[in-house]
Amino acid sequence: MDKVFQIGSFCFRVVCANEIPIPENFLLFEVSQEMNPEYTYHLLVKEKLDLPDKQIIARRPDLVVIENENGESRLIGSLGGTSFYAFYREMTDRDAVIQLSIQKTTDLLFDTVFTSLFALERQMMKKQSLILHCAYIEYKGQSILFSAPSETGKSTQADLWNRYRGSRTVNGDRALLRKIDNRWAACGWPVCGSSEICNLGETPIYAIIMLKQGKKNHVELLTPFQAFILLYEQITVNQWNKTFVQRAVSILEDLVDHVPVYQLTCDISEAAVECLEAALFPELCNETREEQSHEV
Repeated sequence: MDKVFQIGSFCFRVVCANEIPIPENFLLFEVSQEMNPEYTYHLLVKEKLDLPDKQIIARRPDLVVIENENGESRLIGSLGGTSFYAFYREMTDRDAVIQLSIQKTTDLLFDTVFTSLFALERQMMKKQSLILHCAYIEYKGQSILFSAPSETGKSTQADLWNRYRGSRTVNGDRALLRKIDNRWAACGWPVCGSSEICNLGETPIYAIIMLKQGKKNHVELLTPFQAFILLYEQITVNQWNKTFVQRAVSILEDLVDHVPVYQLTCDISEAAVECLEAALFPELCNETREEQSHEV
């Protein structure tokens, strides 16, 4: 199998055996073979993965990062797993080889497992793009992003806007943020977490909302410094790579300087939507109140 994909502005080729499954969410990003991919990933199925003996630069339960002469290598596993299912190795600045454990190929149908093979955040950083943990909705041709740690209610707030304001969720768990024509935009991403909502999308960012659970609904416009602190915890950062961290900081600083970031303390009612709407679209809310008073 030989397919070309494009995520954000990164166009790449995946070459692998036909029996290797590709998740439906990832296939959404397939483009014409006539496109000019800038990077190629070769996927190989093996009985036993190679175990590199080079210098380890980072280690966690599901990932071991190894320095190699051409960039980076990774042993990739899953949290709670007992073994690695892939070995990723950058060969040149234009291609990488990924060995896959034959015992784990069926797991590749999960978008999180398949997407983890490609170390895509490394390529996105070269494109001045950030991966943000958020629920991404499209509303009136622009995007509103709800971001927070897991289990805080991102998808719930997105669903409330869909129900009461007619928005559309593009992705329930991730968005790629990049500048298009000097304006920050949200783009689709092939991983959607437990929300199971994954669509293509590319819309200008109207606002980013940092969520906090509470009994009373309240919204506050954050300073760029406050926004940076909260957002940094929700973007994908390779902390072991000094250059990556420096670029991420620089890009995030630009984002918070140009995109309004609010903190919404909220419950799970239409009142939460009304509270945020009044802060984001005060003129529209004033017009609505005036129309209602005239009707009375």
